[in-house]
Amino acid sequence: MKLLTSQDLIDAGYEPGPVFKTLFAKISELEEKGITDPKYAMKLLKRDCGKPVTKLKRHTEPIPFSEAITPANAEEEKNVEKVRKQMHALLRTPILRAGVILPDACPVSPQEAVIPVGAAVVAENAIIPSAHSADICCSMYATFYESNGAVAGELDALTSVTNFGSIPRKEEDAVYDQVLDEEVWENPFLKGLQNRARMHMADQGDGNHFAYIGEMEVTPEFLAVLRLTGYADLAANFASHVSKKLRVLVTHHGSRSIGAHLYKRGQNAAEKHTAKVAEGIPKASAWLDATSDTGKDYWDALQYIARWTKANHRAIHRRFLEKISGSAIAEFGNEHNFVWKRGEHFYHGKGATPAWKDEAGRPKLGLIPLNMAEPILLALGADNEDFLSFAPHGAGRNMSRTALMRKFPEEKDRERQLVESTSGIDARWFSGVPDLSETPVAYKNAAEVKKQIADFGLAEVIAEIKPLGCIMAGHIDQPWRSRKDKLSPKQLRQIEHRAERRTVRQHLTE
Repeated sequence: MKLLTSQDLIDAGYEPGPVFKTLFAKISELEEKGITDPKYAMKLLKRDCGKPVTKLKRHTEPIPFSEAITPANAEEEKNVEKVRKQMHALLRTPILRAGVILPDACPVSPQEAVIPVGAAVVAENAIIPSAHSADICCSMYATFYESNGAVAGELDALTSVTNFGSIPRKEEDAVYDQVLDEEVWENPFLKGLQNRARMHMADQGDGNHFAYIGEMEVTPEFLAVLRLTGYADLAANFASHVSKKLRVLVTHHGSRSIGAHLYKRGQNAAEKHTAKVAEGIPKASAWLDATSDTGKDYWDALQYIARWTKANHRAIHRRFLEKISGSAIAEFGNEHNFVWKRGEHFYHGKGATPAWKDEAGRPKLGLIPLNMAEPILLALGADNEDFLSFAPHGAGRNMSRTALMRKFPEEKDRERQLVESTSGIDARWFSGVPDLSETPVAYKNAAEVKKQIADFGLAEVIAEIKPLGCIMAGHIDQPWRSRKDKLSPKQLRQIEHRAERRTVRQHLTE
């Protein structure tokens, strides 16, 4: 009879694999020395070969999370209950330390332990790719300029310099930016993606991504707040335009195909790592060890994606200003789908605007859109630690796209909603096909979201960019936009889940 068997090693916590060869060699040595007591042999084995790694497991109960949201009606209460359920599943993950849901919180696909939109979590020395999603670095960017031109003409110019949808630019239409020349392409998470980065420069994707033209009055109070909070340089840019209304171009998009591929690689690596160190962890909460070489490579790749996405915004803005013979007075932006490192903790936001103080001690300046017919808020973060120092990224949805389209089954009702909800602005669809699921009727009440930002002390709104016109992708190849027949709740969930998976695959094949 063997002194120790494979099952003895497994029961002791050793993971089957190459290490077993070393362990059995040591066991043979012990047998040759005449040792016959299995317990004593196991003690010597652990001393000489190292103790087995104890695998992490999900918590039986979720860690607590904070809520900065007040449901305004029964529909919103139902929505928040779904969000809570998803957070409860996610916050059983052993490397998570805190979580929050914000005024724009809404549930996503039924995948177990997935982070909802309008939520944030904090991990210790770990990065969870699914918590920033395939749309890495989805972000806002604004450029202020002086213009008396017709809004319609400027929207025409904007349409000609950007691109929406899944198809990359043609070679002859490629847009250059120096960010493409950075020496990052040997990073294992970015290798082979350089051409995708090049052919999607100045692209915006689809779904809720947009290009918005608005106007903002530069008031003395606005300048005073900028100066008092450490933004004297920005205030100086606006100083000669006091009491004037400036035009503002605001774009909203993420990192396109390059980000989707980075996400896929990161998720695969996270699942492999988590399988080695933990058990029973759902794929959506798999993580990378941020202190490992792989984790560091992924972090470096994320930083490049942030730079690329900012360059992508700026390329669109630069091309637009050249087209209308304008010049930038000021510009800034912020991410809301990303991971931020603060000490040894990694803050993951899925539709969450950073609202803490920056390295200079200034409250972060962010852009919070509500819908295409409402003002975009300029907000200074309140650094409210009760809510992990985040603010919402927008208004959020109360129902899925599928549910919205079922709410208005008749074409005449959809057309009426399109017209009424976009009244007063020049609303356009890059594809030429209107999409009701991206109009104001699809989102939560803007005034209520703005009120909750103040009620929970998430940020201070210091100015508003009022809408003049907006371009959204518009699409007709998603089932929630065209299906009219009556479906069961189960069928609706299946359709929505397939659609979401198809969207990720679409990003990956761009």
